[in-house]
Amino acid sequence: MSDIQNKWDERYREAVVNYPEPALVLEQNQHLLPKHGHALDLACGLGANALLLAKHGLQTQAWDISGEALTKLAVEAKRRQLDVLTEKRDVSAAPPAKNRFDVIVVSHFLDRVLCAQLVDALKPNGLVFYQTFCRNKVENKGPQNPEFLLADNELLHLFAGLKIRAYREENLLGDITQGWRNQALLVAQKS
Repeated sequence: MSDIQNKWDERYREAVVNYPEPALVLEQNQHLLPKHGHALDLACGLGANALLLAKHGLQTQAWDISGEALTKLAVEAKRRQLDVLTEKRDVSAAPPAKNRFDVIVVSHFLDRVLCAQLVDALKPNGLVFYQTFCRNKVENKGPQNPEFLLADNELLHLFAGLKIRAYREENLLGDITQGWRNQALLVAQKS
């Protein structure tokens, strides 16, 4: 068992009091989802995104390095009577195969090398929904290591070959007591 797996298993070992909500990028843009197809919640954690995708009628897979998180997701999916196929997987070491998914969702995970492989894993007209933390943030939430934080407009560069359907990154602009801060989100479509 790797140190990374141990870290995440320990985090998810604690009881879940309130199941998390889906990522804002997916919740606010779910109207863009196809009526059918194959979806992946990558580095899914407790799989709130996977549950929304399955509820929407997509054949949904949820991959994560933490077996603890996946066990909780499987229990929650069964409770909600949803089909979610979980797989314990180091997504950086074993990325998805080419031309496999109509939708890929990533939230609060950043592996820059993997982004090009996610584009390859999308089928034609496939969508990526991506949301994670930025370096320029109002609050000290999320990771502190710059390796896991986006630079300004970095998501646009990481997915430059796709059509941008939605993008939001407010960072430190304007009245920082208002708006949506600390993260960037992107919805992009493969041609």
